[in-house]
Amino acid sequence: MDKRIYWLALGSFAISTEGFVISSLLPDIAGDAGISIPLAGTLITAFALAYAFGTPILATLTGEWDRRRVILWTLVFFVIGNLVAALSSSFELLLIARIIMALSSGLFASTAQGTAVALVDDHHRARAIAVVVGGTTVAVALGAPLGALVAAFAGWRGTFFAIAGLGALAGAILWYRLPRGIIGTKLPLRRRLAAALRPGVMPILFTTALALIGAFAVFSFIAPLAIQSGGLSPLALPGMLLAFGVGAVIGNIAGGQVADRFGATRTVGWSLALSAAMLVLLSVVPTFLPQHIAGPALMAMMVPWGMVGWAFPPAQASRIIKLAPDAAPIVLSLNASALYLGVALGAVVGGAVLRYGVPADLGLIAAIFPLIGLGVVLAGRWAARPVAMPAE
Repeated sequence: MDKRIYWLALGSFAISTEGFVISSLLPDIAGDAGISIPLAGTLITAFALAYAFGTPILATLTGEWDRRRVILWTLVFFVIGNLVAALSSSFELLLIARIIMALSSGLFASTAQGTAVALVDDHHRARAIAVVVGGTTVAVALGAPLGALVAAFAGWRGTFFAIAGLGALAGAILWYRLPRGIIGTKLPLRRRLAAALRPGVMPILFTTALALIGAFAVFSFIAPLAIQSGGLSPLALPGMLLAFGVGAVIGNIAGGQVADRFGATRTVGWSLALSAAMLVLLSVVPTFLPQHIAGPALMAMMVPWGMVGWAFPPAQASRIIKLAPDAAPIVLSLNASALYLGVALGAVVGGAVLRYGVPADLGLIAAIFPLIGLGVVLAGRWAARPVAMPAE
């Protein structure tokens, strides 16, 4: 397989590290800006909304451009966004920087996968996409904890500087290694919208959004949950993110294998049910246990939570591809938009919980959303059951 694909994965690692480390930086950002943590959470909401709605528009506008050119420019703007964030003198400027990062990240992700496919033969397409997407998985497992560790010693601005350097490194290598002349295919927005209206697609997109609302209502504010409710030190945050990342890697691998063996819909259903249970426990543990026990327990729960949560994406992707195999790239991009819409709304929900309650309340409220998603999945299975014909 073409080794240049691994450099595309490095770009994915850089942009995904920024996306997942931000939750651990919110308390420090809020403190420096003199704002509340829920208000700081709008950094996650704005990023996710820009990613969800901006990516399909930008992908449509740049569909026929040289992919090397698109990838390099996305990394340029990503680096600029991180530098602006690191040097920002106000919360508003930091918010604008995150929107710039979101737009460049979303366009990079979609273009990098298409470029990876163009660099290999037909028999290696799935592996090529898996390598590029693997950069995101590694970012969850290693990038986010390392970013949080940098913040612990160099402040949150230091993390943005470090990610800017990583993005610049990826851009320099890809500038040297990627060939010119790989042209994409322009997909009109109306074609993307038409795919969303196919039977069964909208319930899947709705379920994706619900699952991510529940997950990110808590994950966006994992720092106050760990510190205020769990009694942990801020230095424990990198360890928590590492534990979650280890679980995410295991869940991502296992989710695809379990879906292939037992069925994607069944895997999604179990993932939603177990995710709801884990979210409830994330509230129960700090509420009813003393902090010297609750803190370590919360850290230990990060691995299983990461496992059950990250078993969901590959199984859900398998479900939506099965519904529209002839339009797989389009429905997968729609699923990605639904995912980031869920992230945005999850940060809104979590922020609202913190305004009117305490961090220990996050899990109980968050669990409602995967349970609704489970209801959607079960209703779809019930509706798809064959109806017995009455005997004549």
